[in-house]
Amino acid sequence: MGFFKQVLSITSMNLKTVLERSGASIVIIVGIAGSVAVMVSLLAMAEGLEKTISSTGEDDRVIILRDGSGSELSSGIGNQEIDILFSAPGIKKFEDESMVAGELFAIIDLKKKGAESTSNLPVRGVVPMSFSIRPEFEIIKGRNITSGTAELIVGKGAYDQYQGVEIGDKIKARDGEGTVVGIFSTGGDVHESEIWGDVSTLQSVFRREGNVSSAIARLESKETFDDLRIYIESYPNLELSVVTEDKFFEDQASGSELIKVFGVVVGYIMAIGAVFAALNTMYSAVSTRLVEIGTLRALGFDGLTVLAALMIEALILAMIGGLLGAGISYLLFNGYTVSTLAGGSFSQTAFAFAVTGEVIEQGLTLALFVGLVGGLFPAWNAARRDITEALRSI
Repeated sequence: MGFFKQVLSITSMNLKTVLERSGASIVIIVGIAGSVAVMVSLLAMAEGLEKTISSTGEDDRVIILRDGSGSELSSGIGNQEIDILFSAPGIKKFEDESMVAGELFAIIDLKKKGAESTSNLPVRGVVPMSFSIRPEFEIIKGRNITSGTAELIVGKGAYDQYQGVEIGDKIKARDGEGTVVGIFSTGGDVHESEIWGDVSTLQSVFRREGNVSSAIARLESKETFDDLRIYIESYPNLELSVVTEDKFFEDQASGSELIKVFGVVVGYIMAIGAVFAALNTMYSAVSTRLVEIGTLRALGFDGLTVLAALMIEALILAMIGGLLGAGISYLLFNGYTVSTLAGGSFSQTAFAFAVTGEVIEQGLTLALFVGLVGGLFPAWNAARRDITEALRSI
């Protein structure tokens, strides 16, 4: 009988008797499932945060900030400087008007649902052109704000996470209050974690008359970015910097990489425990099967065949554990919405866990690693057992 046929025969026999050894098998499966579930959940959190922030950017839109500012919160642009941008080259026109919008970015404190303390929630002052620049914007409940009023619209992410933001509710902020008139969506990006209102009204509320935080503009095409950049850099006394929107939010998403690293580290730390559990269980399982192994050796199956068959059994159990852990994580967390403190803005950003194929692949890789390491040494020990020694266990 060939090597592969021998391995297949022993593996088939092992799998048929696995229910008789269900206790040991369950210990291995549950240990690996726990490690994979934790790792997949943490990676899904990082994936969701990165997806939410990075999906905000478009390469034909630009963010203009005060030179030296890394975020909207630390930036400030005078209204007269916004007027200069309307004459800049490379900017797309909409109804004969340059698609430029000066916007205010501020922070208010609001309670999250089920929380006792308040959290930072970003508020954005917008102008009518802000909506034209962002075609992904849509009102999903209620209506849009009326310019010049104290009306507010709430992003879907903020609506899901915070209390007191229903249509008709009044939100207090510093020197005034606004009434919620609608809920909006921007395709699942970071703006859904914000509250929007009329820029002139919010300038008065936050005592920022005469200036905004940033400007957003839509380019004629991504190739005209350099035309706008050169104009801004060469204009006398105009101390502004310009960056494409996708690059701006890519930099804001850098914190998600730390979460990914943390997820992998925690997953593998737990995997070490799962490896020892698998080693102990596999050694125990092998010791109760010495007669079986000795009989196979006496029938002519060599040690390498036994080793291969036991390794395949260990990897199959590991894969079952990995699929179980990934499945649990998917059912419990995929699409689950949470919020976290975003880098740069020091405000809460709502995002949904994303259990993607890549994340599941990393979890299954962890499972196979545990199965490989946890099964190798017991299988190697069993394959090297002397036939007579094994048969004496009868």
